[in-house]
Amino acid sequence: MSLLKAATEVRLRAYAPYSNFKVGAAIRAASGAIYSGCNVENVAYPEGTCAEAGAIAAMIAAGETQIAEVLVIADSPLPVSPCGGCRQKLSEFGEGGVKVTMTTLDGNAQTLTLAELLPGVFTQAHMDRS
Repeated sequence: MSLLKAATEVRLRAYAPYSNFKVGAAIRAASGAIYSGCNVENVAYPEGTCAEAGAIAAMIAAGETQIAEVLVIADSPLPVSPCGGCRQKLSEFGEGGVKVTMTTLDGNAQTLTLAELLPGVFTQAHMDRS
């Protein structure tokens, strides 16, 4: 299955009764396996989860920890970009050169690397005191 197909299919299952903005995300892990997630809203808005976070959780639950590629899709006029929190989450498991494709339902797509999406990423190195 392709990243586009996985993200498109899971997007349809998003729980977005408040915004009606359904998002799907798919991650290809280093093994080649694909994990997907969709946004899940909550009436207490900050308690919802993003599609990228769901895909990461599925990858971790399967025992993998390395992202090789990401695709995010939404019904939007512009390619939908991961929020700041998801950029940091993706960077926890992906190197700076990992490609992130952001696309719309009608195929308007943009691809950037994690480093381009999150310059100056906060990493473990910032916490080392040695």
